[in-house]
Amino acid sequence: MAMSSLTILTLLALCHSSIAFRKFPEGFTFGVATAAHQIEGAWNVSGKSENVWDRLSHSRPEMIADGTNGDIACDSYNRYMEDVEELTYLGVDFYRFSLSWARILPTGRLDVVNPDGIRYYNDLLDALAENNIEPLVTLFHWDLPQALQDLGGWANPKMIHYFRDYADLCFKEFGTKIKSWITFNEPYEICEDAYGDEKKAPAVDSHGVGCYLCSDTLLKAHAEAYHLYNETYRPVQNGRIMISINSIWYEPSDPESAEQVALAEVANQFKFGWFAHPIFTSDGGYPSVMVDNVARQSAAEGLLKSRLEQFDAYWIQRIKGTSDFLGINHYTTHLITGAGVDPIAKSPSWLKDIGAVTTMEVGGDSASEWLRVVPTGFANLLRWCKSSYNDPPIYITENGFSDYGTLLDYGRIKYFNDYLNEILNVIYDDGVKVLGYTAWTLMDNFEWRAGFSERFGLYYVNITDPARPRKPKLSAEYFKELCATRELPKDPRFFEPSFFRTECRCFFLILIVWYVSE
Repeated sequence: MAMSSLTILTLLALCHSSIAFRKFPEGFTFGVATAAHQIEGAWNVSGKSENVWDRLSHSRPEMIADGTNGDIACDSYNRYMEDVEELTYLGVDFYRFSLSWARILPTGRLDVVNPDGIRYYNDLLDALAENNIEPLVTLFHWDLPQALQDLGGWANPKMIHYFRDYADLCFKEFGTKIKSWITFNEPYEICEDAYGDEKKAPAVDSHGVGCYLCSDTLLKAHAEAYHLYNETYRPVQNGRIMISINSIWYEPSDPESAEQVALAEVANQFKFGWFAHPIFTSDGGYPSVMVDNVARQSAAEGLLKSRLEQFDAYWIQRIKGTSDFLGINHYTTHLITGAGVDPIAKSPSWLKDIGAVTTMEVGGDSASEWLRVVPTGFANLLRWCKSSYNDPPIYITENGFSDYGTLLDYGRIKYFNDYLNEILNVIYDDGVKVLGYTAWTLMDNFEWRAGFSERFGLYYVNITDPARPRKPKLSAEYFKELCATRELPKDPRFFEPSFFRTECRCFFLILIVWYVSE
């Protein structure tokens, strides 16, 4: 019996994710990302002052997995031209990097402006321009000047004004060369992991309290920088400005469980919605489920008011709409297994406030305990953002995979290929407005508390060599072809033989079934 066209299409759909090599839309852009503290080094030279990561890695070296620090890192302060050569070789459209606040303003305030810091970033920007690479610049990527942390850091509302002053100087000094700005990178990590726990510097661990003080200050500081740019600099510089929000995507371990489905939505509101809801919804303010949960937990703790202070009417309006695009950093998916207090949750804490138990037992492994490979979770997050935040234009500002430093990094290539394929799926099948993709990261760098024990780079960096030589991995060749062709590469050398054989088997199985049916 002849096989119907519908049946053939069904078989093709079964292998869709593995053999469909589709082209990215016209105008879609590709880039790579780094961050100042992770690559620059030169931690105490040419006028740069100490930041919170310098303090943590020097005073508590046991908190860094391999005992390394960012003192030299990849030595990009001295070798930035090598970085530009790598970017040019890859053929990227843009380079996302961050400015070191402590290199530009050693005290964190405007009383001392470091001319060498201004010179360094101007030199980098000029080198990028000469090679037709657009800069996408992050104002704050976790490296707060220690002088400001000594005043309370992001738990101090005065930081709103200090950040606005810093942003003002950066817009003034670099704005004619930069058309795309990011205010904050991953506010969740800044607030929960640094002020609600000890996972990130400054490791305050004011669980359930400091994290919410931080988010109040940070969102207001973001809004002030946005309005400053929008009203003063955009008319002259004609750029754009956004925030990059990170999120693990939460899914129910049992999709048939109504309780788990509901709890997964709560967890996503707590994680992503914490910072997206005030900016990207018409209502503004924190998600209602977050407000309710924290208020209920606070009352149960005997507090007279909630640990999560809501914004007043002025700030709700001031924060709403303060991002030209939705920047998304995404790496992985975790599962919700049921209601209750997560076993690792402190009391009080952001995690306890969610009221759900989570697990990482899903997907494939990486070198990072927290990073599970779940491409479909990425697609689900993007669809959720489309429906939750009024169909915003989206830039993927980080996405990447960790291993232990191999040059034949097939795992990273498969990760990129599968996650990029999911981006294509949601663009073409769901109409999600994804406009660009940023790979993390250009080269192996200081991965915060993991040090150099986990490697995310397209280029291998030998940190035992004072010259910090960079060597392209196979993923660099993959990404180079991606940038050149604007479609997912088909070249079998990029895939492990077993992976490619699976691709071929699936394809030829369809051909055989079709031939027999005819």
